[in-house]
Amino acid sequence: CDLGQVTSLLWLSSRYGPVFTVYLGTRPCVVLNGYEAVRDALVLQGDRFSGRGDLPVFHRFTRGNGIAFSNGEKWRVLRSFALTSLKNFGVGRRSIEARIQEEARYLGRELAKTDGAPFDPLNLICNAVSNVICAVVFGQRYGYDDGDFLTLLGLFNDNFRLMSSRCGELYNIFPDLMRLLPGPHQRIFSNFEKLRVFISERIRWHQETRRPGQPRDFIDCFLDQMDKEKQDPLTHFHRETLVMTTHNLFFGGTETTSTTLRSSLLLLLKYPDVAERVYAEIDEVMGRTGAPRLDHRDRMPYTHAVLHEAQRFVSVLPTGLPRALTRHTRFRGYFLPKGTNVIPLLVSVHRDPTQFKDPETFNPGNFLDEKGAFRNSDAFMPFAPGKRICLGAGLARMEIFLFFTSILQRFRLCPLVPPEAIDVTPQYTGLGNVPPPYKLRMVAR
Repeated sequence: CDLGQVTSLLWLSSRYGPVFTVYLGTRPCVVLNGYEAVRDALVLQGDRFSGRGDLPVFHRFTRGNGIAFSNGEKWRVLRSFALTSLKNFGVGRRSIEARIQEEARYLGRELAKTDGAPFDPLNLICNAVSNVICAVVFGQRYGYDDGDFLTLLGLFNDNFRLMSSRCGELYNIFPDLMRLLPGPHQRIFSNFEKLRVFISERIRWHQETRRPGQPRDFIDCFLDQMDKEKQDPLTHFHRETLVMTTHNLFFGGTETTSTTLRSSLLLLLKYPDVAERVYAEIDEVMGRTGAPRLDHRDRMPYTHAVLHEAQRFVSVLPTGLPRALTRHTRFRGYFLPKGTNVIPLLVSVHRDPTQFKDPETFNPGNFLDEKGAFRNSDAFMPFAPGKRICLGAGLARMEIFLFFTSILQRFRLCPLVPPEAIDVTPQYTGLGNVPPPYKLRMVAR
């Protein structure tokens, strides 16, 4: 297991406090450690910390294009446009609930086909989660045996693992050197190019079949906006921007949510007593027949707490994406120049002992009060707070609850080894905390 940069930053934090500078290669980066420092920067001074910092492994592909990696006026325009367009197709609203429920039914059918035999849930869960964002961006879903779709998801999964591995970390620290060296990190960029080709082909199909002013999905909306602003020399709406924005939406809408779900299932295998309480609450509130609904969530405090605790404990994006100062700033006695790169250690917030009891232990009680009611925490930051909060945070919350409860409503999770032998330590810790590969059996309840 390669714990690498994240563990090193946590160790340095224990010596140098909540705010310190490290050099990643030649780039100075200010590290924020613990709840108070991260909150003070990203929430209380959110506008000043709203720039996107350097992440060379992404910059080589995006060139600062798209929603996730642009800055300044371009970022503000693209984010505003994307929020409005995605809401028109239900993202962040209850109208997307039916779409997730439909995909949960497809997922349930595929899981039933395993007939209690051992299997790795990676592909099926990724397929289900990705199909939701596919419906919004491409206007269609893909079958679970569609070869092109499986190839697409394989590229995303491979890149998430590679960027979270030691070679991915080294590329971000020494990009000029690593660009010249052979190794698995070079596959990241060949994968990126294959993704570019796939997305470009979908855009070309939209251009050939669309009816201007009658958008079917996000791509059509973007093409309409390109038409409106084609005479504007300062427009931010270009075809390459659409390619990168589509990639950003897919990556953000697939990898983190599917990884959270896989990690949550692994934790239930590890802690069967927690699983039993979730089964019982599902039976009491949802029953075994009707589809899970979002309005069930408020009546399921324990399940709600389990999902929050899983996200806290796993910290899928342990450092978030890097930020940058948008102006000169004084912060906790330090002068930080405009453009300074900032690493908000979200994992340090989730493991802050002033905010969570026994933070190194998986304990749903962190999100329950003394009466057993759900209790949120300001230190719960899986989507990174502030101006740069994840664009799809609302969608991800819906998907995590509905897919998770749909699976456990129909199936009992059965480990292949004794629970005490299950290791939940991430396989990689870098850009993301990637859970170890595992197999399980799902038996109809």
